[in-house]
Amino acid sequence: MRFVSTILLVFIAISAFQQVDALKRFRKTKWTILNEILDSQIPHDSRIPQLGTIMQKLDHFDVTNTETFRQRYYYNTANFKGDGPVFLFIGGEGTASPYWVTSSMMMTWAAKYGALAFELEHRYYGQSQPTADLTTPNLKYLSSGQALADLAYFIEDKILEYNLTSNNKWIVFGGSYAGAMAAWFRLKYPHLAYGAVASSGPVLAQVNFKDYYAVVARSLETSPQGLACTAAIQEATTALKAAVNSPNCCGNIQTQFKLCSPLSNTNSEDVASLFEYMAGNFAGIIQYNGFYSLDLNDLCNVMTNTALGDPLARYAAVNDLLLNLYGASCTDSTYASWIDYLSETSWDSPSAQDGYRQWFYQTCTEFGYYQSSDSTEQPFGDQFPIDFIVGDCAAAYGSQFSASAVQAAVDRTNSAYGGLGIELARTVFPNGSIDPWHALGVTNNATGNIAIYIDGTSHCADMYPPSASDSAQLIEARQKIEANLDAWLLG
Repeated sequence: MRFVSTILLVFIAISAFQQVDALKRFRKTKWTILNEILDSQIPHDSRIPQLGTIMQKLDHFDVTNTETFRQRYYYNTANFKGDGPVFLFIGGEGTASPYWVTSSMMMTWAAKYGALAFELEHRYYGQSQPTADLTTPNLKYLSSGQALADLAYFIEDKILEYNLTSNNKWIVFGGSYAGAMAAWFRLKYPHLAYGAVASSGPVLAQVNFKDYYAVVARSLETSPQGLACTAAIQEATTALKAAVNSPNCCGNIQTQFKLCSPLSNTNSEDVASLFEYMAGNFAGIIQYNGFYSLDLNDLCNVMTNTALGDPLARYAAVNDLLLNLYGASCTDSTYASWIDYLSETSWDSPSAQDGYRQWFYQTCTEFGYYQSSDSTEQPFGDQFPIDFIVGDCAAAYGSQFSASAVQAAVDRTNSAYGGLGIELARTVFPNGSIDPWHALGVTNNATGNIAIYIDGTSHCADMYPPSASDSAQLIEARQKIEANLDAWLLG
């Protein structure tokens, strides 16, 4: 599994693709999977927003290109009195969900400030489909720069439609990739966005995001089992490597880990994919720790339970937990399956519906974000290095997407947006300590930014409305965000 989003990924999926194998379900972008859960929480009352569309330019940067496409958005006018602010939730790498303009923390604040609320679906995701298909040439208009321009055009259009004035201050909200987008929009279009709440935004593009699994390890060590948990994972990884390299490989592994296809230890890509998949079992739960029926404590309970057998048996038991969670009968960890999935070009394909072909293209052309096994500060081995992962770009989109091209794309992104050197007024950067993505985000105020580092919370935790299970740190973080909104809107 590739945890490359933003950012990414695992919530129980209730969708038309219920029979998709575990790996493909694991591959869903975080917004696709998360929104399926959130949609079920939307109240069936008058707060349900309306759905609209806007005709957007296909290419905002070529004045000779007159092509357009229909872009979706949700809007909610229930709180707006005419003189209030406007809250714009930025859609990320998946289908837009009305949850964000009905039931999110943003809407709690919309009620307080009398805000008009919008959510704009990101081009190429959901039903905002600019091209006939997702072949590589047709993906050329998919970029953060084009998406930021979509937001600018959208704001200018709504200012006219609603007769808004400079008194109606626009605040942009976003989480994960869209959190970075919120900060970047404030950077590039400060005349349109008065402020921004950029939750869990990885503003630093990085080809080899090796610290991802280092944070996963540190997060696991916050469990009651502490270092014993990661030590058991390390032992399991070592045992799995020995088993794969043994002359008797690989029937026992196939049975123990319920592999969908036979494993050959001469197929280095399948071996790397297997190790990456098993690490992903932990990473997905950690990233959204607290939102799931499983959490990091459950994983560590299994890994340190000697009654389940040796560490390798416990590693397999964790895999069983995830298979059961996704309702899958076997583990499809083959490299060919992954590339076949990533190479689907029809809008009706599972990869396109999940948003994954689109998102992985963005990682190849802008962000990197590849979670490799290259850090020595993690227990998942060294079997999925960056060279293995970055090779997927050429395999899925064409040989022109070489490792050097990906690096050049990442360098260009950081040059355009500033990476961790970004300096913004009236922009809040919440990040959680458990969330691996905080390693690419703004977590201190050294450059004058408003960073809110939330101890013990996971990805985008501040974006959801209060609940009885909220920690004191999370409650305080939302209070800090609100205090800044007060200063921007009431001061």
